[in-house]
Amino acid sequence: MPTANSTAPAPKPAPAASPHLSVRPQWLALQPEDALEPDLPIIDAHHHLWDHVGNRYFVPDMLEDLASGHNIRATVAVECHAMYKRSAPTPLQPVGEVEFLNGSAAITASGNYGACQIAAGIVGHADLLLGAKVEPVLQALDQAGGGRLRGLRYSAVWHPDPAARGSLANPPPQVMSDPRFREGFAQLAPRGLSFDAWIYHTQIAELLDLAQHFPETTIVLDHCGGVIGIGPYAGRREAVREEWAADLRQLARCPNVYLKLGGLGMRLYGFELNQQPRPPSSQELAALWQPYVQTCIELFGADRCMFESNFPVDKGSCSYGVLWNAYKRMSSGASAAEKQALFSGTAARVYRLSLD
Repeated sequence: MPTANSTAPAPKPAPAASPHLSVRPQWLALQPEDALEPDLPIIDAHHHLWDHVGNRYFVPDMLEDLASGHNIRATVAVECHAMYKRSAPTPLQPVGEVEFLNGSAAITASGNYGACQIAAGIVGHADLLLGAKVEPVLQALDQAGGGRLRGLRYSAVWHPDPAARGSLANPPPQVMSDPRFREGFAQLAPRGLSFDAWIYHTQIAELLDLAQHFPETTIVLDHCGGVIGIGPYAGRREAVREEWAADLRQLARCPNVYLKLGGLGMRLYGFELNQQPRPPSSQELAALWQPYVQTCIELFGADRCMFESNFPVDKGSCSYGVLWNAYKRMSSGASAAEKQALFSGTAARVYRLSLD
């Protein structure tokens, strides 16, 4: 035991708490469901491939989820700070993730593992705060993508209260307004790249300003706009939803902005589905999530909305099969054309994908 005169080793900082719910396969297995409308073609517009401690999600793991019976024809793999090339200079390290995703895409492109093309579209990452100097990084990402790179994502999620944060990312405040960021952002459209925005609902006004200044750039708002339901927002669901809808209504006036419907199983939303003794059914999910999904479709229209799994993040709340059943229940009143847009058409158009 150290004395007053001895030098005790400094305590190690506690590891950052994961914002992601734990995936429990045995718990998920308690709620089996057959796929509704199994022939409906689907493009999963947003998922990740990663190797986190206790939560590896590679192609074989996704293939297990795809066996749930839904007709998933292609997917869009989105950056998640995985497989960075540590030997490269810092700006070029994200190229390693695109190389990894492109290699993963080649596995199912072989045709040996079913009809689904995993990672047919890739959304990578580059530090847009590099300004115009990001151009060689974009060039390297494009080359690494093997023709599959479709856009970039920058996690701009920021909130002054740590209790309200649902992501390990913690960029500077108002980063989307930074002149250096915008200088880098300006490099996307000339290269035919879209921009995936990961923000909290409290930042929608910032994204609106960005979209208005760059009308030629396709912007995709992830996860229904990141409606916070934890920390100071817990217990205020209806009031927060009204604030979110009001800001989203302004953003919907920008024709270059699209919306991903999903991410509602994240801890951020505060539904705490993982605390139930059994996983939720698709009927339960549809009842909980319909107010958000319906508002999004009403404001943006089906031709600017696309369903996403956000797996394996949302896998902490429900299984892949149940998730897509819930989406199908929520869209049961849509026309055939609207369904086609929501489940595949919008994603195919935005990310330049084919169902063939």
